Amino acid sequence: MATLAITGGQLLRPDGTISRADVLVDQDEGTILELGDDLAGTGETILDASNALVTPGFVNGHSHVAMTLLRGHADDKPLDTWLQEDIWPAEGELTPEDIRAGAELGLLEMIKSGTTAFADMYFEVPEIAAAVDTAGLRARLGHGVVTVAADEAAAREDAQTSIDVARELDGAADGRISTAFMPHSLTTVGEEYLDEFVPKAREIGVPIHYHANETTDEVAPIVEERGVRPLAYAAEKGMLEPEDFVAHGVHVDESEIELLAEAGTGVIHCPGSNMKLASGMAPVQRLLDAGVTVGLGTDGAASNNDLSLLDEARDAAMVGKLETGDASAVPAEAVAEFLTHGTADAIGLDTGRLEPGAAADLAVIDLDAPHLTPPHDLVSHLAYAAAAADVKHTICDGQVLMRDREVQTLDERAVCDRASERAAALVDRVAE
Repeated sequence: MATLAITGGQLLRPDGTISRADVLVDQDEGTILELGDDLAGTGETILDASNALVTPGFVNGHSHVAMTLLRGHADDKPLDTWLQEDIWPAEGELTPEDIRAGAELGLLEMIKSGTTAFADMYFEVPEIAAAVDTAGLRARLGHGVVTVAADEAAAREDAQTSIDVARELDGAADGRISTAFMPHSLTTVGEEYLDEFVPKAREIGVPIHYHANETTDEVAPIVEERGVRPLAYAAEKGMLEPEDFVAHGVHVDESEIELLAEAGTGVIHCPGSNMKLASGMAPVQRLLDAGVTVGLGTDGAASNNDLSLLDEARDAAMVGKLETGDASAVPAEAVAEFLTHGTADAIGLDTGRLEPGAAADLAVIDLDAPHLTPPHDLVSHLAYAAAAADVKHTICDGQVLMRDREVQTLDERAVCDRASERAAALVDRVAE
């Protein structure tokens, strides 16, 4: 049995408390063996966590990881204009090689900011899965389905691809990849395709993930055409089950919050993207008060524009207070849960807890910095002060992905150079 000891750190426990202990990991099984004192002598490999906070690896509940190639390509526009004028035309020019390069860049950024697991909706998913396999992260992947402006054959093929990808890639990367059926949203996928393919997703036993109530433009058409709120429509289509999770949930009313709570469906809060696109402020405290499982996501790097969950955590806390007008709303303790087991629970991945028997997915945050001094409250620092650059080590499935800021599984310079070259060529093609 190969073992890894993470020594000298302060640990973030599942109940939100902090205590000093070493962590012993079974690298063969990818699990935490023991938490305790003086475990350095039992580890074949040692990671120093002195003057550091050891947390579960962060979990990104909603992303489009290959969109790193479009970071900074189009900014300062509302969602529909941004998508139709800039993003969709550029995505129409993406090659599988582009998506692999963009995915590797995004995974590199995640590793360097302490993220060890994520959910991702995109296309050419086998390329993203291959990048995940190489990088060593954990993921729930799915092919995003869009049927608007497609003829019947193309629309059905797109939906079937999402089912096929979910079936074929589930369990890939030595079990680190899980899958889902991922219709893009309730307004971009026709009702007839939901009626046909949601039951197919249930037959193969995968969850359903989609954008919901991100903007008022996603709410009004459904209310006008069907006379019900979007999540009531989703429930009618069998898309509001305990294993399912929706992204954004900005414009939900009390009836929809109640539906989410009763169904056990998770909501992934993406405050950075919501602010940048002026989509609105999600009622996160009301969701929490109702018992809804809330997670945290970055969305894509074209609408954020980074993949740091620590940035997202601070945004979530601040926007939560602003939305309610209450400084006690969305406190640091809630944000620490969003970063870890809250999001893991929402997207159905068995990670996010630092305890014996749990997945050995960990982030080590160096506290030796002016902005993390003095150490009055490390949970507060995690929510309000820590930054991606403070992450010293990243471990997933017991394997060291980053040691002392040096990524072990990807060639950082080569990944950045390849992505830059691919992005430049993509923009040139779009401009032709």
